Amino acid sequence: VQLQASGGGLVQAGGSLRLSCASAPARTSSNNAMGWFRQPPGKGREFVATISWRGDMTTYADSVKGRFTISRDNAKNTVFLQMNSLKSEDTAVYFCAQGLSAYGGTDSSRYRYWGQGTLVTVSS
Repeated sequence: VQLQASGGGLVQAGGSLRLSCASAPARTSSNNAMGWFRQPPGKGREFVATISWRGDMTTYADSVKGRFTISRDNAKNTVFLQMNSLKSEDTAVYFCAQGLSAYGGTDSSRYRYWGQGTLVTVSS
């Protein structure tokens, strides 16, 4: 399974970005939770958000709650992360990951396949 994250870039504080993560081959992730993690410069990887395989359950890190929204389109094998009201502390490389089961968690050990990451830079 390969995960391809895209949509990162440079944005001003208060702006928005939408990240996408496509899985290949097709129909390899529709029964698994998907998650987004990020790694700020000089820091470790941290949990951002996760969505269940049906898309009916989501969990967010407190730092992004109310600003970020995770969603998925199983027909297109794609998961999204809509990021609004971006702050400088959101600057990081963002990674998507496929969960080990239908319901993910906040711990990276519960994810088995990882994308290559996409850089988000928020200027203040």
